[in-house]
Amino acid sequence: MKNEEASNRMKRLRRRFGSGFLTGALLAGAPFLVVAREDSKPAAFRPRLLPYESKDRTLGVVSCASSLCHGSIAEWPGSRVRQNEYVTWLRIDKHAGAARLLLNAQSKKIAQNLGLKESPDKAGICLDCHAHNPPPGLRGERAKVMDGVSCEACHGPAARWIAPHTAPGRTHSQNIASGLYPTDRPVERARLCLSCHFGNADRLVTHRIMGAGHPRLSFELETFSHLGPSHFTVDADYEARKGPWNGVKVWAIGQALAVAETMEILRSPTRGRDGLFPELVLFDCHGCHHPMSQKRWTAKTGFGASPGPGTARLNDSSLLMLRAILSQVDPASAESLGGLARRLQRAVAGDGEVGAVAEEVRTLAEAAAERIATDPFDDSRLRGVSLALIDEGLSGHYKDFAAAEQSVMAIGSVLNYMNKRGLVKDAAAVSRGLLSLRAPLSNDENYQPAEFLARLQEFRALLADPRPGS
Repeated sequence: MKNEEASNRMKRLRRRFGSGFLTGALLAGAPFLVVAREDSKPAAFRPRLLPYESKDRTLGVVSCASSLCHGSIAEWPGSRVRQNEYVTWLRIDKHAGAARLLLNAQSKKIAQNLGLKESPDKAGICLDCHAHNPPPGLRGERAKVMDGVSCEACHGPAARWIAPHTAPGRTHSQNIASGLYPTDRPVERARLCLSCHFGNADRLVTHRIMGAGHPRLSFELETFSHLGPSHFTVDADYEARKGPWNGVKVWAIGQALAVAETMEILRSPTRGRDGLFPELVLFDCHGCHHPMSQKRWTAKTGFGASPGPGTARLNDSSLLMLRAILSQVDPASAESLGGLARRLQRAVAGDGEVGAVAEEVRTLAEAAAERIATDPFDDSRLRGVSLALIDEGLSGHYKDFAAAEQSVMAIGSVLNYMNKRGLVKDAAAVSRGLLSLRAPLSNDENYQPAEFLARLQEFRALLADPRPGS
């Protein structure tokens, strides 16, 4: 079984990263599969096993909960970490209660509709994202699945790193080498969070699961990182140990990798199809889910052009966000992405090879994540991205609810970071403007693109930077 699991993992990695990778040996008990590419790709972009894939032993949240560790009621003055991280997670972080949601009537109804043989609190299809759910053989005596998305679900099973991680002189890099997952690195953070909140080749909230009653997933990395809530403080000590924290970079990398993951799922022979049909969760929900009396189709040209009435359109909201980012960071790639998006929509409708175009998009998106990670995102770049996001909408690309929803989260993330940098002239007015932008999104079934467009036009004026040529 272990050999089969390793073989399957190797196949997934080859599918994702192509034949240009040289894959190291999978050693029994190793914290992660070491993968190196012939062109010496930077370490930050080499695939690292996510916490749920680790072969290390999970110890349970009690290992972190001591008042002398991370279980203090209040922050410790003078400490380089808050020391109350466990209490923050337990009291106000929804991750802590994620597994308990599986006990409610809605979850039981979803399980019943899906025909699951187990109750949702026992079914892997549910627990894999609602909890940290390692195999029984890697689960310590004090590790409880019903603790939900616990410390080790994000920071990695702790058997090898928990004892030495507080030793005097111990470095963050040493802890990572011992199996601590590097959530401080935007690329790794994005891959981790997206694996549940968006999905990957291993776990995905499919159209069937949504049809059974699961809520629609909506996610943007930086916005949800703030909602978390965060249990770390970015100060001088943090940046000295882990490097500067740039919220816009976190958002932008999250969008690039969401595009890459979408393409990977779309190409997958198991995840990309559901019987006769493609995996419909990848498509624009509201393109189909509206009353038949509403004749909503209109010709869409340019980016993500619709191939015609009566055809399902891929959800291209993250593609739109990535195009806005690249328009400032790498205009040539932005232009290429626009062309690929048009080809992709046509291929999905039958005019072209979906797998080949999706692979081109995936390659561009992963390269974009690398480019974004090395970009300084100076003041001029930040302003350019914020305006590009708005102008995408003013050009008519936010007619879909999903695109409008992503744009508001994106604009909020960028402007929040700009405000911290002192680049927002009237923060109170911008805050009121963001509330106005969110209002048309309060009910996805009642979304009116014209109303959102009008509010977006008003909002742009708040940034006090005239549009080019005006």
